[in-house]
Amino acid sequence: MHAMILAQLDADQAVEAISIPLAGKSSIADHMVIASGRSTRQVASMAAKIAERIKLEFGRQARIEGLPTADWVLIDAGDVIVHLFRPEVRSFYNLERMWAFGDAPTVPTTH
Repeated sequence: MHAMILAQLDADQAVEAISIPLAGKSSIADHMVIASGRSTRQVASMAAKIAERIKLEFGRQARIEGLPTADWVLIDAGDVIVHLFRPEVRSFYNLERMWAFGDAPTVPTTH
């Protein structure tokens, strides 16, 4: 699922997608993915596509919060938590710093 989410974000031209490994550090998920969209429309579209693919490919219903305003959309897919932001909202909350545990977040390569 983690690889599918990263590939979908790449296909949707997400900005600065990163993955933070949480396994062994937090019980909420194995991975946290953070990415930005250029507009609320792009953020909402990326969230909808990810949720649809999770449903189709894994038979799970992902929980989504924040879709009406799409400034910050949270997708809880069980093993993977996805945060999609507009750039200014992302920089304000700076989740990368909060969740890095002293490790540098990984920048996935999907090519």
